[in-house]
Order: sequence, then structure tokens, then C-alpha cells
Amino acid sequence: MRIVLGILTFVLALGGSVASAQAAGEAAATGSWLGPFTVLAAGIGMALAAGLCGLGQGRAIAAALEGMARQPGAATRIQTAMIIGLALIESLAIYTLVIAIILLFANPFK
Repeated sequence: MRIVLGILTFVLALGGSVASAQAAGEAAATGSWLGPFTVLAAGIGMALAAGLCGLGQGRAIAAALEGMARQPGAATRIQTAMIIGLALIESLAIYTLVIAIILLFANPFK
């Protein structure tokens, strides 16, 4: 598990530096210095949203399964509430993705 986490961290760090370098090159051509920070903010925001939403979904599913194991008769109601909750949790990551895309493609400093 530590090896996989180490490789994932390395790949994310490498990808962030490449994206930041590309944005810095574009910023030098256009004269704006906010490009690299926009890329960095979008990447960090999406990483935090995806990671924390994943943790929240895991906890929600674990709690729902525990509730279903304790009360099998209420499984349908618990499952319905769990699916609605998971949709709301996932919507937070989707909103963050939309904001990140807007930050990356909207250029108000032209």
C-alpha cells in the first residue's frame, strides 16, 4: 500500500509541475503571471474535493451497511437514504470540477 501511495504521490507531483510549467510558458507569452497560480488552485481544489468526497462516501456506505446489518427490515429505506446522500456528496466534487474548468478556460485577464 505504501508503494502504491508513493508512486501516486510522485505522479501527481510530476503532473502538477508539468502543468505549472506549461502555464508559466503561456503566461510569459501573454504577460500574465496569474496563469500558474490558477492551474495550481484548480488542481489542489479538485484533489481536495475528490479525496474528501471519497472519504465521505466511504463513511456513508459503511454506516449504511452497518445499519442494514442491524435492521434488515429497514434495508430499503436505509439504501434509499444512502443513495440520495451519495448523490449529494458526489455533487460537491462535480461542482468543484466545474469551478476548476471555469478557472482553467476562462481568462479574465486578457
